[in-house]
Amino acid sequence: MEIEDPRPVAEPIHAAAIAVPTRTAAPLIQMPMLKVERLNLFYGTKQALRDINLAVASHSVMAFIGPSGCGKSTLLRCLNRMNDLIEDVRIEGRVILGETDLYAPDTDVIGLRKRAGMVFQKSNPFPKSIFENVAYGLRIQGERDKAVLDESVEQSLRGAGLWDEVKDRLKDSAQGLSGGQQQRLCIARALAVKPEVILMDEPCSALDPIATGKIEELIMELKQNFTIVIVTHNMQQAARVSDHTAFFWMGELIEADVTEKIFTNPGHRMTEDYITGRFG
Repeated sequence: MEIEDPRPVAEPIHAAAIAVPTRTAAPLIQMPMLKVERLNLFYGTKQALRDINLAVASHSVMAFIGPSGCGKSTLLRCLNRMNDLIEDVRIEGRVILGETDLYAPDTDVIGLRKRAGMVFQKSNPFPKSIFENVAYGLRIQGERDKAVLDESVEQSLRGAGLWDEVKDRLKDSAQGLSGGQQQRLCIARALAVKPEVILMDEPCSALDPIATGKIEELIMELKQNFTIVIVTHNMQQAARVSDHTAFFWMGELIEADVTEKIFTNPGHRMTEDYITGRFG
């Protein structure tokens, strides 16, 4: 279905050839946990993100929405430098986590990924026991004290809402858990290293409605202690769990604001068209 905006959806971004829509200013966030400043990302010669400016409030949930291929997952991976693993990627601009410039030459990338954990679209438990999945990050950091590991695993599983379901089978293989349990186990694994930010890339897309509901409830609880950024194609999910929502189209941030305003009174026609299903 065609949309009213004059830019063809299938074409890549060329600044000289495309009129960039007027963006709506994001709400002022006094003490953001994350700041993205004039971020541009290129895969070789192809530009995938264009001049992104965004702030994420501490102890909140920010949802990234937009059609497939709009750059939201690419931006999410910029927030803990996962794109470094892709050949020919070039990034301009800054991402600030707390007071740390993630792309400064002296940034400790391993330490960064401890501070900003990632939960992927498809749950990816290791072929190990439930206990060892959660303890893995601590072990590679050198932790060997059994009492510390036991306490951390229990706290992390409780934090992920999974402890009561698995406390009697911690030595069993994690791959025997249901899909929803595996995804919560992956969240527990991220929590174990005590991150400041949790990044979630469509964490519920492969789950049934009941498992999805549990993950959404968990997200609402986790924001009391963590800052969460979630990519989702589910408009209802974004409306339910997020405090702020950012809408992307063709590698550009079109609008970012309080979620209620985005869904009831968006500042840009393209945002309204996407939310109401006219395209995407």
